[in-house]
Amino acid sequence: MPRSEWRPWVLLGVFSLLLFLISAATFSSLGVVLPAMVAEQEWSWAQAGLGFTLLGACCGGSAWFPPMVIRRFGVRAALLLGTAVMALGFVCLYLTQSVWIYFLGTALCGVAYQLMALIPGTHVLAAVFQKRAMAFGLYFTLGGLGSVAGPWMALGVMEATGGEWRPFWALQAVAALAIGVLCSLLIPSSAWLKTSSDKIDAAVKAEAEAAAAAPTPAPLAVYRTTQDWTLKQAMGTVQFYILVAAYFVHLLSGVTVSSLSVAHLSERGVAAGVAAGMLSLEGLMATLARLGGGAIGDRFDPKWLLMFAVGALGAGSLALSVADSYPLMIIYAVGTGIGFGLTALAVTILLLNYFGRKHNLEIFSTVCLVGALAALGPLIGGSLRDVLGSFAPTFQLFGVVAAVVFVASLFMRPPQLKAEAEAPAASPAGLVNDPV
Repeated sequence: MPRSEWRPWVLLGVFSLLLFLISAATFSSLGVVLPAMVAEQEWSWAQAGLGFTLLGACCGGSAWFPPMVIRRFGVRAALLLGTAVMALGFVCLYLTQSVWIYFLGTALCGVAYQLMALIPGTHVLAAVFQKRAMAFGLYFTLGGLGSVAGPWMALGVMEATGGEWRPFWALQAVAALAIGVLCSLLIPSSAWLKTSSDKIDAAVKAEAEAAAAAPTPAPLAVYRTTQDWTLKQAMGTVQFYILVAAYFVHLLSGVTVSSLSVAHLSERGVAAGVAAGMLSLEGLMATLARLGGGAIGDRFDPKWLLMFAVGALGAGSLALSVADSYPLMIIYAVGTGIGFGLTALAVTILLLNYFGRKHNLEIFSTVCLVGALAALGPLIGGSLRDVLGSFAPTFQLFGVVAAVVFVASLFMRPPQLKAEAEAPAASPAGLVNDPV
């Protein structure tokens, strides 16, 4: 098989492995290790929770940084820098003797998450795959399995070491260095990526132009722009903010359900084991939704996937707010699982379809910035619980927000680039105008 045919699949495997590793070692495992850390260090749960919030806030707030590194120094440099920062974050967690070292470790891991995962991954895969929905579906699915493996990894290491939590972070530091360096060596040169992206862009544009010229396009046909929008032009459209809102509500609901759903269901009389099982079911549904969405996202317009995902997310959140029986809990787990898994995929594809690939690195990273605000979800939920005595209003509020985004996406149409705005814009300050 020619190199041009197998190399994209190698890159898909590389970035899936990276996403698997950091998903397993950060968000999904930290909650498992935290109780032991809290007990030994004698922290309050407010301090412990703040570290989790810092992880999410730094992950979202640092989204502007990877595009600068990639444009100036290349994808390999971003991965190597992310590897070093991630390993340093794990070392801080291993050496934790005060809450401030813990805070520093979670903050470093949050910054490294963006350098190693979603932003470089989507950037490269969009440059080497013409069927992007399929590629992203596999990427999010395989990488997302890390959130399933993470808790078991943490439990396994702690059980093998007599309940000690420091060896887990030491192991993650070694794994991050080994896998990060290995994967960075498999990244092709910028010249190869540029050649591939030019070929893929030409094929995508030709397909889009042919679809636009069709006298009666199919109602569910996939829309793809024939122009390359700049970040400024994209931010001048209503569609951009609808997609930002969808990405925000999926993160907001996802992190809040992960951190508060077990406590909420327990307060409603549900056994802790059953509540944890529903959270596992949610993760399984998210994985299946990503896989299914990737399979059909190149044949049906991802706008319909987005509507279905956000609607399911809202229904699941509302069901969770009043859940105390198996039917309601299943609606919650299936709904929020599908919503969380499918929304990110649909938004990622729509950004490419609506605004093109050339400036997608900056456009997608700007959307990722809302992750910093979404990290406030558990804090909002905890505050409402303290004031109102229940977590239910939190999930009802987030369900209503999802419903608003659903209505907005229902009326969303592909954006049209104004004639006077079609002239090429200058590259962002300090960035090299490299399309790859």
